[in-house]
Amino acid sequence: MSEAQAILSVPTEVEQLLQRLGVPRTAYTGGELTVRSPVSGEVIAQVPQTTAVEATGAIGRAHEAFKAWRNVPAPRRGELVRLLGEELRAAKRDLGHLVTLEAGKIPSEGAGEVQEMIDICDFAVGLSRQLYGLTLATERAEHRMMETWHPLGVCGVISAFNFPVAVWSWNAALALVCGDSVVWKPSEKTPLTALAVHAIAQRAIERFGDAPEGLLGLLLGQRDIGEVLVDDHRVPILSATGSTAMGRQVGPKLAARFARAILELGGNNAAIVTPSADLDLTLRGIAFSAMGTAGQRCTTLRRLFVHDSVYDQIVPKLAKVYGNVQVGDPREAGTLVGPLIDRAAFDGMQKALSESRELGAKVHGGSRVDGIGTQDAYYVRPALVELKSHDGPVLRETFAPILYVVRYSTLDEAIEWHNAVGAGLSSSIFTLNVREAERFMSSAGSDCGIANVNIGPSGAEIGGAFGGEKETGGGREAGSDSWKAYMRRATNTINYSTALPLAQGVTFDIGD
Repeated sequence: MSEAQAILSVPTEVEQLLQRLGVPRTAYTGGELTVRSPVSGEVIAQVPQTTAVEATGAIGRAHEAFKAWRNVPAPRRGELVRLLGEELRAAKRDLGHLVTLEAGKIPSEGAGEVQEMIDICDFAVGLSRQLYGLTLATERAEHRMMETWHPLGVCGVISAFNFPVAVWSWNAALALVCGDSVVWKPSEKTPLTALAVHAIAQRAIERFGDAPEGLLGLLLGQRDIGEVLVDDHRVPILSATGSTAMGRQVGPKLAARFARAILELGGNNAAIVTPSADLDLTLRGIAFSAMGTAGQRCTTLRRLFVHDSVYDQIVPKLAKVYGNVQVGDPREAGTLVGPLIDRAAFDGMQKALSESRELGAKVHGGSRVDGIGTQDAYYVRPALVELKSHDGPVLRETFAPILYVVRYSTLDEAIEWHNAVGAGLSSSIFTLNVREAERFMSSAGSDCGIANVNIGPSGAEIGGAFGGEKETGGGREAGSDSWKAYMRRATNTINYSTALPLAQGVTFDIGD
């Protein structure tokens, strides 16, 4: 930790960062929503919450903004996103450090999350000149058939604490170039980073010059404010990131009013280590995927299937890494594992470990690390759990640094266990055998939205579409053709002849 950081308390650091980022003091003082830093457990803000009436008003303003924004040429809309990317570059250090203090990430991960925002802005700027439709073959002479893509409307975003700013950007950058307005309800655990991003975005809007008022809205509060966004018929598309339990409630509500849902839910992610795996590479890949962000990524590696022939070579080494990894204040040099977000996360971890012990599992680590911050700061040693069978708490996602390890004998067996959970987000296989790699990525292999070879399941780039199958919700965000979710498709047929031939040979002659 630098001398300056050693002198400053977490609340003081947060205050200074918010001031530099342009957040007015009235936005984070005197309110009902208490915000604690997981780094120290201290209260760092009292945020005024958005009322239901205010939320409805913000959605209304976004709806009116959409009506104007949809008529702005897409490349011009891309200019706003370019300016947003510039503002994020200027604020990267401060915003990244605020992510560290509010979400508990180590500095490289906090800065990396902001870099992800910058990357998606760059992607979206290019996309603003590539919102293409197809020209389609038509069976009728002197006709042309094509598809066009139009802006959809207000895009609602509900994000989670573990990626407090990046997920908004995945949606906002694409939605803006597609012609949509955006209303954001961040996690009640991380409202300060949202306030900072909103201030940064407002600077981009001011530089842009003529964006409609209400184009970007921010709602702060608890679940009830999120429900306003979910229920409002003026929000035709909503991206919600969180637990599968949350998705089970949000999804039916959106379906009932025929709104479009992008659901990014649970991820009980797994990796398979085969006999041919490069064990040094595998060890490094497992370590980051399982322990990064203190196990609080939706793509965190939670289940590891190791072949009998290499189990005794890699698992003891892995246990040693787990025993030696530096857990502590993320601002301290050398720290790789920071705090859990709160007491509920700690209790959930301990419950899962207790269940594992009852099943006869061998548990390495998992205990609380005392002496860091206040009693409201929850630091734990990552847990490596050697299971006798693929059963018990391993079948559900626990949002904490627990890695369950199970032996396997055949690849068929490992793939069967791999797919035997509700979630289907991310996955990987470590192998130098091309047949095993291709089998894993085939239709008979991993059933996840992301399937990797010789890298872990965690740490996706924005260029690919992000999301998963089954109880992960089926949504896709970020790269590839994810932009299509934010627009509506129209099929157009143009007749430039003097005749009126009907499709499929139908005749309808009304005479002269």
